[in-house]
Amino acid sequence: QVRLVESGGGVVQAGGSLRLSCAASGSTFSSGTFGWYRQAPGKQREMVALISTVGTSTYADSGKGRFTISRDNAKNTVALQMNSLKPEDTAVYYCAFTRHPTTYWGQGTQVTVSS
Repeated sequence: QVRLVESGGGVVQAGGSLRLSCAASGSTFSSGTFGWYRQAPGKQREMVALISTVGTSTYADSGKGRFTISRDNAKNTVALQMNSLKPEDTAVYYCAFTRHPTTYWGQGTQVTVSS
């Protein structure tokens, strides 16, 4: 059974940095897309960043130039480095893995950016 476990969330001041990590288990993950999504209170879940099997990354406009997604296929992990954080980045961040047609989700980790 696929399991995704996020870590690294917390409280940080505006302008600071956080690194989120996601450990995947229960399957093989070398083929498929990892992603980070976030959901702020009262808002819909939105894509933050995606990384394909071959390492091609895609970012939402909100994170371009500030966030970097990476994956380690040998360790079945994916990370999101977040720099220059803003209060509007406050949300629960979710790790996801998609192997068409199924998407698996982690339980989420809270990121709070104080002004």
